Amino acid sequence: MKKVLLILITLVSFSCKKEVKTTKKQLTTAQKIANANGISNWKKVSQIDFTFNVDKDSTHFERSWSWQPKTNQVTLIANNDTLTYNRNKMDSTAIMADRGFINDKYWLLAPFQILWDKGTTITDTIAEIAPISQTKLNKLTLTYSNDGGYTPGDAYDFYYDKNYIIKEWIFRKSNATEPSMITSFENYQDYNGIKIAKDHKKLEDTWNLNFTNIAIKME
Repeated sequence: MKKVLLILITLVSFSCKKEVKTTKKQLTTAQKIANANGISNWKKVSQIDFTFNVDKDSTHFERSWSWQPKTNQVTLIANNDTLTYNRNKMDSTAIMADRGFINDKYWLLAPFQILWDKGTTITDTIAEIAPISQTKLNKLTLTYSNDGGYTPGDAYDFYYDKNYIIKEWIFRKSNATEPSMITSFENYQDYNGIKIAKDHKKLEDTWNLNFTNIAIKME
């Protein structure tokens, strides 16, 4: 009788342990894309430097940035001029520079911006033929609200592979039906655990938006 009672107690105890076991919250697609590009390492970043370049035919444009994300201090170097400002307290001159910073940072850290940016709508993921490679990739559409920001109402279609790495995107100004720009995401390189696509090219074009002088400092 004691053996039977002991078995029953053990079974009840085991059953209770199974019931209290919690299930992990499923990650969103935005979180999976950010994770695939190393966002877990971002908390250790003290400074990120990069040069934003656009090459088309024989023309070249560039501007360099140094950003300290923990204090939000930004330094711009362009045309042999240097401007340092803090994004927490800006005047009219800083706002003009900051428009360029937000644009360039978005290209650099797009996989993180999907997760970071507020006031957005993210559609369900669907499989679709990507515009440049003409291969089937997953697509996520990010649409910004019409309120706030430097470019309200814009939309981005991100095409990513099974590893949640972005391969191409479509930018649609003001959420227009027709694309405003289509480029690749390629030449990924790892900087202290953070993956960055250094090149963005258009189909059948000599245009190339690319990044050089990338340096990520950790605490």
